[in-house]
Amino acid sequence: MIAHSETATVLDRQLLRQLGERLKHLRKLRKLSSVTMAQAVGISRTTLASVEAGDPAPSIGTYLRVMSALGISGELALLASGVFQPDPTPVRKPGKHAAQALSATVKATAQAHEVQDLQSLMLHQEAVRLMRSNPALIRQAQETLDRWRQSPNPHTQFLWDEWSVILHRRDWRRALSRTRRGQELRQASPLLSVLPAEVRTDILAQVSALKNGIMLGSLPADSIEGWEAPTP
Repeated sequence: MIAHSETATVLDRQLLRQLGERLKHLRKLRKLSSVTMAQAVGISRTTLASVEAGDPAPSIGTYLRVMSALGISGELALLASGVFQPDPTPVRKPGKHAAQALSATVKATAQAHEVQDLQSLMLHQEAVRLMRSNPALIRQAQETLDRWRQSPNPHTQFLWDEWSVILHRRDWRRALSRTRRGQELRQASPLLSVLPAEVRTDILAQVSALKNGIMLGSLPADSIEGWEAPTP
């Protein structure tokens, strides 16, 4: 069984990424600029960008406000009402076979670079968590970085310089950003040197499972027929 750390699992992060991508797609379909959308929801453009990137930092309330502005908050209402509560027992009706359960398969995108970035992001997220709880690991990462910088590389020197600032200021947002710059930083990162082998193995196993697809089940399909939202 895949272990869970104190941070979100790869599956959790992928679900948020897919939700964020869908929200961004719906906003563009409605021809709403990020400025207009942020103003309508009452959040900053930076926060909206975090939501559309599937960042776990914004609160569920913020995600709900964006969903509401796009007219899809009813989907969360179905979940909150218990309609999609998992039920391990098949529902049988007289004279009928067991009803087929609703399910959804969560799978990583087919684009290899996005899968690699998700994997790198989760590895760095775990490294940051460990460094926050054990500052000695920051010195370990800095020592790794210092060794690298003794052999100058024109292609990565500017990234190593930035990593030096990140480690000194403990500005982890840069390391976990989904921006292009964040991706470049993770490709030249000393943070993975602090990860125990078992943590790496666990995250790689989660990503491998996500590539193959992870099925999430819920209630039998026919149990939803005739369902109505509860009256407040």
